[in-house]
Amino acid sequence: MDFESKATAPAATDNIEFAQPITARKPLELLRDTEGLLRRPTVATLVPILPSKLSNRLQAASTLADNSLKELAEIDIEQINDWELRPARIRVGLCFVGFGALMILVLLLYLNTLHAQLNAVEQIQHFWHQYIWFVCLGITGMFILGREAMRPTPKQPKLKKKNFS
Repeated sequence: MDFESKATAPAATDNIEFAQPITARKPLELLRDTEGLLRRPTVATLVPILPSKLSNRLQAASTLADNSLKELAEIDIEQINDWELRPARIRVGLCFVGFGALMILVLLLYLNTLHAQLNAVEQIQHFWHQYIWFVCLGITGMFILGREAMRPTPKQPKLKKKNFS
């Protein structure tokens, strides 16, 4: 008995070349086009059934979105350097810290108003998941801010002092 295959059919793993896209589209252009393809039919469907004042506002918002996304698509992401992203990273860190602190305060308010019968140990036993989650958000924000504080800043040339004597 011969269990080996005697067929010599071509292997299915031959190299198949796929067509490459003619033009490489930027991610922000893809965002603009995709959002527009979703928004325009929705606006066209809603405008006839909404009151005239609301439909005018919806169309104005759609036009504003078109203009904003067109401006956004013109931005070249490759040209944005690390220094220009610093304010955004600082804001994100501050948002994490602020949201974590705010939610801890909301949790404490919730516990003291709706679960006043529980003492502090029982409150922590029942709601430790939420507490840990909000503390971790705050700590993450602090790490982001600390990283930005330790990031080296580019050297700026010193200005020469002028004598006005």
